[in-house]
Amino acid sequence: MILTTHDRTIINHLQGGFPTCEDPWDELATILNLPIDEIICRIDRLQEHGMLSRFGPIYNAERMGGGLTLAAIEVPETRYDEVTDIVNSFDEVAHNYARDHKLNMWFVLATERPEQITSVIDEIEQQTGLQVYNMPKQEEYFLQLKFEV
Repeated sequence: MILTTHDRTIINHLQGGFPTCEDPWDELATILNLPIDEIICRIDRLQEHGMLSRFGPIYNAERMGGGLTLAAIEVPETRYDEVTDIVNSFDEVAHNYARDHKLNMWFVLATERPEQITSVIDEIEQQTGLQVYNMPKQEEYFLQLKFEV
């Protein structure tokens, strides 16, 4: 897929956030000087072609009274797909990444209440037969990471 100037403008702008107002699409259309339908169509196309991994809000589960943690598992290569399916079947799994490391599967758990983290980890261990390493954050840093395209 070849990115057009409009695609690049949309990607670059949305990395800074989506408008939070009564009519966000109208505001975005005004800012980008593009029709709403075209913006939505381009975002859909960018996702379909894998140029965007996701388009949607990111919530701070902890500020909303929930729990959040990073977890990892050492998964035998022969079981990787099976374990991936099990882990991803949990609604609480927000992201799941393969890593080139002894702990080769890393995922984020986001729960409605902090105490649910332990029960979800226990259930994943029971279903996979593998140990889940819970790595809750100790400090949080905000990085305004943007990739200009």
